[in-house]
Amino acid sequence: MNILVTCPPMIQRISEYNALFQSHNIHYHCPTFTQTMSEEELIQLVPKYDGWIIGDDPATENVFAAGVDGRLKAAVKWGVGVDNVDFNACKALGIPITNVPNVFGEEVSDVAIGMMLNLSRKLHLIDAETKKGNWYKPCGSSLSGKKACLIGFGNIGQSIARKLLAFQVSVYAFDPYYVVKTRGQPSNITLGDFNTCVQNADYIFIACALTESSKHLIRRDTVKFAKRGVRIINVARGPIVKEDDIVELLEEGFVQAVGFDVFEEEPLPMHSKLRDFPQNIYGSHNGSNTVEAVDRTSNIAIERMVGFLEK
Repeated sequence: MNILVTCPPMIQRISEYNALFQSHNIHYHCPTFTQTMSEEELIQLVPKYDGWIIGDDPATENVFAAGVDGRLKAAVKWGVGVDNVDFNACKALGIPITNVPNVFGEEVSDVAIGMMLNLSRKLHLIDAETKKGNWYKPCGSSLSGKKACLIGFGNIGQSIARKLLAFQVSVYAFDPYYVVKTRGQPSNITLGDFNTCVQNADYIFIACALTESSKHLIRRDTVKFAKRGVRIINVARGPIVKEDDIVELLEEGFVQAVGFDVFEEEPLPMHSKLRDFPQNIYGSHNGSNTVEAVDRTSNIAIERMVGFLEK
């Protein structure tokens, strides 16, 4: 069996899985790229392989159609997010596919909390100035007693909430897909509609899936429900935030700072106006990338691929 791997964190540690690959007589190929491959590149590459472990690439109907015209028999989306994958096309084309859910809650929530600490105490700014030889002492803000609005209350959102409560932050969560009747009422957390959760929030955390309804959910008119000086942290998907609106709100001072691990366009373009705000902190869509999480997810992805191909 020959499989294509296009997930950067898995590719970084691919040699760690050699024994597992060999035990199933799997040969793998990892192309060279930065964040994602283009649809055109994938159309040329995917048909050459029996299986495809997908990263954040454009896994479109065109790519899958080209795949089944070649050797493609199965696909696995590495990790949780599936907004880049056309599952309906897979169903229509008879390609078995799955993802690997509920594997990054702790890791991604760690990054969200880390960004909150940096933004509240300006640790990243102090670090930069101290390295320059300056003794910079900006006034930060305490976390205790603040209100956090949490958009999304799945595995990652619940992990963020648990950690926020330890800082004595009041947590309000909005998630239309969370059903209290079947999942239970979360302890010490207020579930409510979007406006109630955002109202007077000091922090907005984004931890939901990217869907048609969540695209540009965080924009000028919705952020305005929060407090002036609100900080926004996005560890979900870039297009949930309308970046042009946030740039304007940063310029006006209504948004004090943001912590973004994800962007509407990745990597973050050099011309992006988000680069004009030194108080912000940015990541490289790397929230899930720990040795433990990558190995855990990669092993599950490989086993699921084997399950498809050995049927």
